[in-house]
Amino acid sequence: MKLVTFTSPEVPVPRAGILQDGGVHPFPRYVRGIDIIQAADDYVAARQAIPLEDVTLHVPFRPRMIIAIGRNYADHAAEMQSEVPERPLIFAVLPSAVIGPNMPISWRSSVTQKVDWEGELGVVIGRTARDVSEADALDYVYGYVVANDVTARDLQKEIDKQWTRGKSLDTFCPIGPSITTRADIPDPQALTVTTRINGEVMQQGNTSSMIFDVATLVSYCSRMFTLAPGDLLLTGTPPGVGAGRTPPVFLGDGDEVAVEIEGVGTLQNPCRVLD
Repeated sequence: MKLVTFTSPEVPVPRAGILQDGGVHPFPRYVRGIDIIQAADDYVAARQAIPLEDVTLHVPFRPRMIIAIGRNYADHAAEMQSEVPERPLIFAVLPSAVIGPNMPISWRSSVTQKVDWEGELGVVIGRTARDVSEADALDYVYGYVVANDVTARDLQKEIDKQWTRGKSLDTFCPIGPSITTRADIPDPQALTVTTRINGEVMQQGNTSSMIFDVATLVSYCSRMFTLAPGDLLLTGTPPGVGAGRTPPVFLGDGDEVAVEIEGVGTLQNPCRVLD
């Protein structure tokens, strides 16, 4: 099941629905924020679908908290000339950075000139998790989303020399276009992740290459802080980012970024430089 938040000429207020067979089946009433996490359990989708070309897809849900994992693919750590971590490397992304599908990733050139892509599998928490075991960890996952952990490399590496600002500028955390429920992704460690810039494949990997798999990450994070329904866990990016190339390649005004994850969906966003 793929859950979305959408509007249309007939549904002007953001509403939850199920994306299926080229259309959106709206729920009987709209819900906001993380309420969409419970919507599929509490409501039955209307029979009449709205054609996909007649709807605008929004952020599928608003995360309460975004926990991200750095260097979770050995090849990515190598391309960034960094060591492979001995334990999950956790950092936070501000929820205000979240945007939905087709919304522009935007920045000011006076703030950053080295904007990079990082296609990632996002994990949506569905149950309160505290001190859960790796064996039980996936039971606390509601579903999965495509994410792009956009990064200002100059802020991250040269100016701040830490990650919060460079990862959290407004619009720097696109997610969507839907939440694919856990039942439809029986093995999150068998998914191909592909990032295209203007149609050209720049990044490709498989979640089987994660250093710390999804169950390990959920369990580990739950021992550090309580995870709640609607929290988002970004699981790291495979190799192929712009900063790892020779010479480096960064995003510019007018570029189109598409992150595709097998079975989960394709997230597309244009880029806009504001000054």
